Amino acid sequence: MHNPDVRTLFDSIAHRYDFLNHLLSGGIDRYWRRYAVSRLRTSAPRKILDVATGTGDFAIAALSLNPESVVGVDVADKMLELGKEKLLRRGLQHTISLQWAEAERLPFENGGFDAAIVAFGARNFGDLERGLSEMHRVIRPGGMILVLEFSRPTVFPLKQLYLAYFRNIIPMIGKTLSGSGHAYRYLPDTVMRFPEGEAFCSILREIGFIEVSEKRLTGGIVSVYTGTR
Repeated sequence: MHNPDVRTLFDSIAHRYDFLNHLLSGGIDRYWRRYAVSRLRTSAPRKILDVATGTGDFAIAALSLNPESVVGVDVADKMLELGKEKLLRRGLQHTISLQWAEAERLPFENGGFDAAIVAFGARNFGDLERGLSEMHRVIRPGGMILVLEFSRPTVFPLKQLYLAYFRNIIPMIGKTLSGSGHAYRYLPDTVMRFPEGEAFCSILREIGFIEVSEKRLTGGIVSVYTGTR
């Protein structure tokens, strides 16, 4: 079950969400998404599910794989509304469809997708294992899961700079530009609690994924996880 507070939080910052994502990451979030979807290229998925899609940026990035269709789901109504407007502006509404759904209760049949993806949303699942299990359920045998998520650098001095930026600078900028200090304090908190690296790979294996791998980018600031159903 999703956390109503998380839904309210993301609705409250929806109007500045894309802008702040690009600003706070120095624009490198676009590269992270492009690189992540490239990890699925050899499997050539035709039907893709993007969980916790937000305003649809990862779903749009997935179009580089030339799929037949992409379905994006989220629990934040205002994010979905902005995402639909974005798709209309770009003429992508016939390839990508967005709808309300909880990660823990996906309204799709077993094995209906070739790939299920999530970018910077897994840490917001109300129940991580249940959300990932649902993604496993809706992927066909041989299909893939792709998770792009923040991780924590371990090398000096990047680790110290990263922690200072996450804990001090991001909340300050986020509050100033979005009006929500809580939302941008929540971000560092979820990153610090998220089971990264081998801990996350182990969860994927326990759920039933095989050929699980992790690729760290930008000094370990983010990780790209893949696995096969």
